[in-house]
Amino acid sequence: MAYVPAPGYQPTYNPTLPFNQPIPGGLSVGMSIYIQGVAAPHMKRFAVNLAVGPDKGSDIAFHFNPRFDGWDKVVFNSKQGGQWAKEERKKSMPFSKGTHFELVIMVMAEHYKVVVNGSPFYEFGHRIPLQLVTHVQVDGDLELQSINFIGGQPAPNYNQVPMAIPAYPGPGPTQQPPSNLPTMEGPPIFNPPVPFMGRLQGGLTARRTILIKGFVPPSGKRFAINLKVGNGGDIALHINPRLKDGVVVRNSQLNGTWGPEERSLPHNPFDTGKFFELSIRAGLDRFKVYCDGKHLFDYAHRLTAFSTVNTLEITGDITLSYVQI
Repeated sequence: MAYVPAPGYQPTYNPTLPFNQPIPGGLSVGMSIYIQGVAAPHMKRFAVNLAVGPDKGSDIAFHFNPRFDGWDKVVFNSKQGGQWAKEERKKSMPFSKGTHFELVIMVMAEHYKVVVNGSPFYEFGHRIPLQLVTHVQVDGDLELQSINFIGGQPAPNYNQVPMAIPAYPGPGPTQQPPSNLPTMEGPPIFNPPVPFMGRLQGGLTARRTILIKGFVPPSGKRFAINLKVGNGGDIALHINPRLKDGVVVRNSQLNGTWGPEERSLPHNPFDTGKFFELSIRAGLDRFKVYCDGKHLFDYAHRLTAFSTVNTLEITGDITLSYVQI
């Protein structure tokens, strides 16, 4: 069962290095680039470049370069006409060797905002017009798990960021997504607190997609994702990873009573100390759930009036980096 990303959300999973790919639709204010991976145990340095073209000698609008060299630091720079400009440095290392990380580059009107593992890290002022940036390049001592291009222009505030969802990337700026593509209705929310409660405006409809990017802390035991009717009503879908037991329980609560659990999975992607990306899609007769771009399970509707579902609830041992409903 193939994973089809919704408009405004273009992921790449487990890419090989060096990574050098175009940015869908080009770079614009309000866009975010999510990079999830694992720093190599022997890591000395790696680099992320926002480049003006695909070639090795292309200008670089933003060079992000962590260096483990005895004076651990992160170097920021740009390059034009084959010449590096003045370096900016931060003598702080947000990455740890052999551990998972999430790096987010947010495109603001005046600068790039860098967030590492949910914490703001640095702001680098634009030196080259961002409209000229076409490619993302990544290489060095790391393992890439995913690169996600999210959103488009405009985005006024990144604490709780409503971003316009652009047209599906294509040859023309006015091209609209075909009707068979999954849809995302609400604005993205970055780094929301847990417990999280979000409203599905208009209720749950067929092909609607809910995206959740999160991190399970090393001490995590369990968390739950519920699609509900209001704050205290029926639960149409309950997803409950239990880390110590190594299972992901699915169930429904109708009229105050839990039904039979479903537990079997082809693989369990949830583990302590790791990031994940969950996509929940509503079909006419079932939910289709994907994790990190791979089909995880289907869950037949037990609440037949699934359009009455209007609330997403997330609780437990989880840190959220991105939610869109």
